[in-house]
Amino acid sequence: MKKKIIIIAGDPRSINSEIIFKCWKKLSNNIKKNIYLIANFKLIKEQFKLLNYKINPIIVKDIFKSDNSNKLKVINIKLNFKKPFKIEKKDSSKYVLESLHLGHNLALNKNIAGIINCPIDKRLLRRKNIGVTELLASKCKIKKDSEVMIIKNEKLIVSPLTTHIDIKNITKKLSRKLIISKIETINKWYLKLYQKKPKIGILGLNPHNAELKNNSEEKKIIIPAINKLRKKNFFLKGPLVSDTVFIKDYKNFDIIIGMYHDQILTPFKTLYKFKAINLTLGLKYVRVSPDHGVAVDKILKKKSNPESLLECIKYINKLNK
Repeated sequence: MKKKIIIIAGDPRSINSEIIFKCWKKLSNNIKKNIYLIANFKLIKEQFKLLNYKINPIIVKDIFKSDNSNKLKVINIKLNFKKPFKIEKKDSSKYVLESLHLGHNLALNKNIAGIINCPIDKRLLRRKNIGVTELLASKCKIKKDSEVMIIKNEKLIVSPLTTHIDIKNITKKLSRKLIISKIETINKWYLKLYQKKPKIGILGLNPHNAELKNNSEEKKIIIPAINKLRKKNFFLKGPLVSDTVFIKDYKNFDIIIGMYHDQILTPFKTLYKFKAINLTLGLKYVRVSPDHGVAVDKILKKKSNPESLLECIKYINKLNK
């Protein structure tokens, strides 16, 4: 019997119900049988109704005793709301945190292939500079900075060494230890998934790598970390100049490592749009999410692209074979 796939419906005030439905219509019955949605049953039904989507979800109380129906199976989470897309922030926050907590606990079971969380407004997590990546890492009680954010598709993988922090704090966070630890985690994951050593390009931090001046982060932190990893037989080049690498040089690498979030996510999304997924490495289970936000401005417009969520499902289903 195949392992089960958990989808967390995520932010209730979002396009999530739309992309969930659009994905569901594209999935085969064999995949549908293994999918369970953590959501508020009444809310998801009412949102589908407002969107004029014809679907009849069912409530499942124990996913390990269910009959693997190919209907949309919902693990119900309580939520107070008066209108389907207008939920108070405090209620949304409680709902999102409870959903993530349940998803985390279920994912620890050996019969779960992995979890997918749909987009969430990070302000609902009630913690400064914390996203789902960091929240789940803390729940898994892994060592500080051991979690790694990966954005991938079939053509390229990128990873920011620092994630949801302000630009002014990046240099405080960077260290040789951080770079080495995260690249070791990425290398190990890639070897296991693809059975080959990845070609890794690592970007500098400053414009033109600060001309490699002695007091630059490139000279003090990045280059020493690269040299240490090379001694361990890693295939690693850098520091690369970030303002030109995404013109064509990125094609020479399997993975591009950046120093901060937007340094690599901006060019990656420009190149590939929604054809990508977000993974967290270093957890006790597989966790992925669509590579886009809640898109409040697109609610009820029925124009949202489900491709990224569909790629998430395909990724976990491939691991599930």
